[in-house]
Amino acid sequence: MNRREILKNISVLSLTGGVAGAMLPLSEATAAPAAPKRDLFKELGVTPVINASVTMTFLSGSLMLPEVLEAIESVAHDFANMHELQDKVGAKIADMLKVEGAMVTSGAACAMLLGTAACITGTDAEKIKRIPNLPGPRPEVIMQKSHRYLFDQAITTTGANIIEVDGPDAMDKAFNNNTVMALFFNAAGESSVTREQFVALCKKHKVPSFIDAAADVPPVGNLFKFQQMGFDLITFSGGKMIRGPQSAGLLFGRKDLIEAAKLNHSPHEAPIGRPMKVNKEEIFGMYVALKAYLERDHDKEWKDWLQRTQRVKSIVETVPGVKGENYIDPGPANNFPSLDISWDETKLKTTPQQVYEKLKNDNPSIVTNVAHKNGKSYLRVGVVLLKPEQVEYVANKVKGHFLNP
Repeated sequence: MNRREILKNISVLSLTGGVAGAMLPLSEATAAPAAPKRDLFKELGVTPVINASVTMTFLSGSLMLPEVLEAIESVAHDFANMHELQDKVGAKIADMLKVEGAMVTSGAACAMLLGTAACITGTDAEKIKRIPNLPGPRPEVIMQKSHRYLFDQAITTTGANIIEVDGPDAMDKAFNNNTVMALFFNAAGESSVTREQFVALCKKHKVPSFIDAAADVPPVGNLFKFQQMGFDLITFSGGKMIRGPQSAGLLFGRKDLIEAAKLNHSPHEAPIGRPMKVNKEEIFGMYVALKAYLERDHDKEWKDWLQRTQRVKSIVETVPGVKGENYIDPGPANNFPSLDISWDETKLKTTPQQVYEKLKNDNPSIVTNVAHKNGKSYLRVGVVLLKPEQVEYVANKVKGHFLNP
């Protein structure tokens, strides 16, 4: 019996709550309260970071919601059959997003790999076993030339070859018997082929269309927009503004392709996605995070972000010559408010880059951005990822660097 068969036949015994408590020796059940939790940042010498920027993987994404942390803690004490868990959570997520199928992946990059693999292999067990070393011509994925980016390596990892096109006519002519998928990078900005044209051409040639919208909420409507346009596969990061586990992501769309993606993923033992396994805590956590995100009062949240920028502005502008102005990124990624701060550098004797470096080298480190507009540099302070108590702290730290350049 292999590991997969063993896992599928495990009977999960729930040992939570009163049962677990009843099994403890009396001395342990009546022991004194636990000592304060360890400060692992201090123990390991890791500098804590205050993210006054945007969601970035190298800064650990975003902070999980309290209800996500609670969910992770609540399920960490029992085993689960991962096939059943992925199926049932996927069905709930599909229902929430109004699509045929969905699954939790280890981030959007994993979703891109699994979605491409699904388009190549379908449910063919032999292809799933042999990918990326399939016999014959390499599978082809169509992309616009202006959409090529670092993360499309997730596509070529499957053995597929990317075919670049520029304009609807070139895309139409690029389809052939080796074409398995077409990928649209949503954050690419101006495109030679619109989303609607892209979907229509894929449907004309009966080839699945995939859109990578990893960082493209808010607005919340983007979670529904692209399936309504007709895209067959869609991915979003789970650990950005949805605020689930950083290493989780969502892949959703056509049920047949989602089922094929699951066959290319863990807990199956040999497929290309096996190294990208998602643990049960992340799957439960992603479900809770998405549910909380969809139920949130997004208008209220936006007003709170604007109030934060105004609070930072009111503090830094107490320094003569310092000005703050709201900046709202047009998106698709990072479409939320920040504050752009400028000053007379000849009087305050410091530059945005110098303030940025001093803030970054502080402890805790405060990570902002340096923006450039109309030939001028600004210190861009993000507010959406700050804890409430960090808003004034960051504002006063920035102010302090003007007073003591």
